[in-house]
Amino acid sequence: MSDMRDAVGLRSTWKQFAETQYEFEPATGTLWGYMNQQGNPCFNLGLLKEIRSVGSELASNDGHIEYEGGMHKVHTYVAASRVPRVFNLGGDLALFLLLIRSRDREALAHYARLCIDNIHAQIRHYECPTLTTLSLVQGDALGGGFEMALAGDVIVAEESAMLGLPEILFNLFPGMGAYSLLARRTSARVAEELILSGKVLPAARLHEMGIIDVLAKDGEGETAARDWIAKNARRRSGYQAVMRVRQQVNPITREELDAVADTWVDCALRLEDRDLRMMSRVVRAQAERMDAAAPDPLPAAGVAMAAG
Repeated sequence: MSDMRDAVGLRSTWKQFAETQYEFEPATGTLWGYMNQQGNPCFNLGLLKEIRSVGSELASNDGHIEYEGGMHKVHTYVAASRVPRVFNLGGDLALFLLLIRSRDREALAHYARLCIDNIHAQIRHYECPTLTTLSLVQGDALGGGFEMALAGDVIVAEESAMLGLPEILFNLFPGMGAYSLLARRTSARVAEELILSGKVLPAARLHEMGIIDVLAKDGEGETAARDWIAKNARRRSGYQAVMRVRQQVNPITREELDAVADTWVDCALRLEDRDLRMMSRVVRAQAERMDAAAPDPLPAAGVAMAAG
């Protein structure tokens, strides 16, 4: 918790779930949504459903939330994490292994749809054109974690954060929006290079590429996010209109995301034993990292960089 919040009580808990917690700052209209998983910090079904429930509430209330007996406008939604040195490690690989080995296409497609439900809602500003979304990355964002960060209007990342799409390690690709989002932030060529190389890059490099908007020193990510919100408060209407125009000129439709997700399911079901063994090794590496709370980057990330 920030010293500012403790000192002046600017924000407090709005909702608490098993894997997420939300705090609201009425003075600035900022809703802070933190992933706070105890186990492997990935997009398991529970996390996907919790995030979706809050998104649905924002959409149904035209960007307002009920807080301390009244309805309050949310101007900025910040997606963040309280897992040390991790934003999110991506898809639930253990679940993927189970479903691929059992040839359960329906369940894989259901998982993909839940992911798209969240990504598309974030891209659409939860159907509220006067809401800005900000991704605060204070640790590693891999695969689906990187995709979630990319779905925000603004990405603020700390210098030590590593971000990338290592799915090609096990002959898969990130199918929940990475190509669409990267192609629009940069180009199709850059999107394909990042996806096919499997490289996991430092935040500073992605900032140079124009993918990350604000680069912050370690430990100062939240302050940087606050500064961005304060700096843009007076031009909020204009900024949000430009974000809406971005979608009008170069839209990312639900149909596009669903079609890509279908391709992802097809690709997943074509994986061979050697691919699944590699996926199993990544699952073990993730578990060992979290069990040991190791300070080193995820082992798979290093392999991905070497592969590139």
